[in-house]
Amino acid sequence: MTAFNDESGTDSALRRSLGVSRRRFLSTCTAAAATAIAAPAFGASPAFAQPASHKEHGHGHGQALVPAEKRGIILYTVRDATGRDPLSSDLPSGFREVFKELARYGYKQVEFAGYGQHANAPGGSNLETVEGAKLLRSWLDDYGLRAQGNHGFIPSSWPLSQSDLDQFKRTLEIANILGMDHMGTGGDPTGSAYRADWDVAADKWNALGQIARRAGIKLYTHNHDAAYGFLLDGGPLDAQGRPTRSSGIRKLEYFLKVTDPKTVWLEMDIFWAHVAQYKFHTYTAHDGSQRENVFDPAALVRSHNKRYPLFHAKDGVVNTTSGQGYDMVPFGTGVIDYRTFFRRVGEANYRNPMVEQDNAPSSTDLAQSLKHARIGYDNLAALRK
Repeated sequence: MTAFNDESGTDSALRRSLGVSRRRFLSTCTAAAATAIAAPAFGASPAFAQPASHKEHGHGHGQALVPAEKRGIILYTVRDATGRDPLSSDLPSGFREVFKELARYGYKQVEFAGYGQHANAPGGSNLETVEGAKLLRSWLDDYGLRAQGNHGFIPSSWPLSQSDLDQFKRTLEIANILGMDHMGTGGDPTGSAYRADWDVAADKWNALGQIARRAGIKLYTHNHDAAYGFLLDGGPLDAQGRPTRSSGIRKLEYFLKVTDPKTVWLEMDIFWAHVAQYKFHTYTAHDGSQRENVFDPAALVRSHNKRYPLFHAKDGVVNTTSGQGYDMVPFGTGVIDYRTFFRRVGEANYRNPMVEQDNAPSSTDLAQSLKHARIGYDNLAALRK
């Protein structure tokens, strides 16, 4: 397996925890939750993002941290609206009406999460065709929006089957029609904890990235919390001959080392990266000792600067009973300190942050996801240096 060196400068990964004082943390959670933090079952205090007031989020005058043309949203946030029957609701329904509404809020970019909508919406249910892509592009152009990525098809086969290769190339063709610079997936390269499986995933993604590069597209993978857990790469072997201990490198850190920076890119989901910071802070080293390594998402981005052209901007409030450390809330209403994060990672004219909230749709408030999309835009636009 060949290790690739990133062309950008480096910053000491994990050089700074985004933790908070006990006093400040107590102001953000219940007494029961505070007790859990004081004596967590896993034996070490987790790091939390810094609670941010409106002032700390940067509301007010000054230079915007996220330029207007870079403010985006992944359409998964409003999937109930694109999937809504326009014949049974006065709310925005289908891609065309949702694009119009998002543009009205101020968004300039959208990231797709597939190309399906309600069958009664203009264009029909499946727009994942050349003609469907042309229709989508016309609506994007009408409302001054740009497509910037899709969580779509990544072949399951390796080596690639001919049918998977053909479908992947069709997906790239659609991305080009839509005008995307980037195309990706919503899943991790592998769900495994073992280095050998990440080596296989790297070989596959290097090959896919080369195909995408020839089509003029940057291929990216998206993370959840598990991908920033520790890689099992040494120590005693288990009954199946697999390593049981870690060098302390995280799975996606290793993936960055063994994939080509010219063909493979990453989209950091900042919420899930902070969940990883909470969950994965201690590992068993090859010699059997317990060691602490608190994850610093912004430092990792800085140390692999150009590898992270996209983000999911998703917010959370502290919840120590969930197992994840956070519950999702509309962007800008939680405790993740996005002002500090965006200031630290820099490259504002290169990054493409996409507002996301997985739980925005509601069965009782059918307009909720669009309301939360608007809240997200307003808070993203309000971030100031």
